[in-house]
Amino acid sequence: MRERQPMTQTMKISDVRGQLNTLVNRVYRKETRIVVEKSGIPVAAIVSTEDLKRLDQLDQEHADHFAVIDDIRAAFKGVPHEEIERETDRITAEIRADGRRQRNEPAPAR
Repeated sequence: MRERQPMTQTMKISDVRGQLNTLVNRVYRKETRIVVEKSGIPVAAIVSTEDLKRLDQLDQEHADHFAVIDDIRAAFKGVPHEEIERETDRITAEIRADGRRQRNEPAPAR
């Protein structure tokens, strides 16, 4: 069963100052996450270390995914867009045909 996410509470920085110890304890107990506002603008958050680890992991996964995209982009540098599109269409049709053959389905009428 999935653990319930804590509610998010928005507070002015002046209010946070006087209650920091209490707020940190509530965050630690997973009762809340705090968005800290300064002059009505969200400027920071107080979250559990578990939330921070999860955020760091997501950041790393995004960086890894973009690195793969950059590698693919570099591999096709200088190849005309039209050629990439033609090859993509050809490969897609080939993969679909293989799938139909494996399922013993007839080819679509053209």
